[in-house]
Amino acid sequence: MPNKAGYEGQAVTGDRRSYVIGQTEIAARPLAPALYLVATPIGNLADITLRALETLASADIVACEDTRVSRVLLERYGIRRRTTAYHEHNAGEAGPKLIAALAAGQSVALISDAGTPLVSDPGYRLVGEALAHGIRVVPIPGPSAALAALTASGLPSDAFLFAGFLPVKAGQRLTKLESFRQVPATLIFFESPRRLAETLGAMAEALGGARQAAIGRELTKTFEEMRTGTLAELADHYAAADTPKGEIVICVGPPEASEDQPADIDRLLLSLAAEMPASKAAAEAAKMTGGQKQALYRRLLELREGDGG
Repeated sequence: MPNKAGYEGQAVTGDRRSYVIGQTEIAARPLAPALYLVATPIGNLADITLRALETLASADIVACEDTRVSRVLLERYGIRRRTTAYHEHNAGEAGPKLIAALAAGQSVALISDAGTPLVSDPGYRLVGEALAHGIRVVPIPGPSAALAALTASGLPSDAFLFAGFLPVKAGQRLTKLESFRQVPATLIFFESPRRLAETLGAMAEALGGARQAAIGRELTKTFEEMRTGTLAELADHYAAADTPKGEIVICVGPPEASEDQPADIDRLLLSLAAEMPASKAAAEAAKMTGGQKQALYRRLLELREGDGG
């Protein structure tokens, strides 16, 4: 049945707001009306935080990327709350209903299939709408595949850039990678197991085969694996191996200072200019390299003139 906000969700029996740890049932304290962004385990269900459990148990509505996946976690800890699907395919329809529920004074907990919400999922749209309506947004921190891989990679962690999934098409993927070539930080990507070998080959081509990297697979699960080496070594390994199974995180170390930096900047300028106006390309290159926008703009014009364009 619709509740007082007119929101229809999966029914729950009674209003039992508690969670179970071991054999102990713990009553969940009431939640203030807000949108709660709850991080959930990326594999090992024991990685859930006590605060996350209490939030999920007390929320009026639990919005899930996939209710079937989330039900496994909720049942593990004896949580019986109303659940509804919120993902990239239904965000336009489900989002306004959740905002209406929040505006009516209810609490909504947003979770993804695994890890921290908004990381490679559409939750940022809901957060933006909530903030625009003056609704409080509360992060409930916890597991993150990107940070788990970074900390175990052995690569510099003082500065890092999370880039999510790369484009599937080869040309677009190379262009995107070229734009990261001079970023002075460890790069973190998600990738499909079936595209891992191809992507590592593209990374070796665009970023340099000697760049140090690490592959995190099935993190926190039974067959967890961290494999390190240069991009060239890793590309060769996975090209010869069977297609790996499980979730993949790729970490690529920052570039080292080299004599051919001007050529690298030229490559970056041309790559950016293929996708945006020259002035914007120069501005983006300035942000990535620390160079001066006007000097980079002039250099881009020189490169175009040299190509006859």
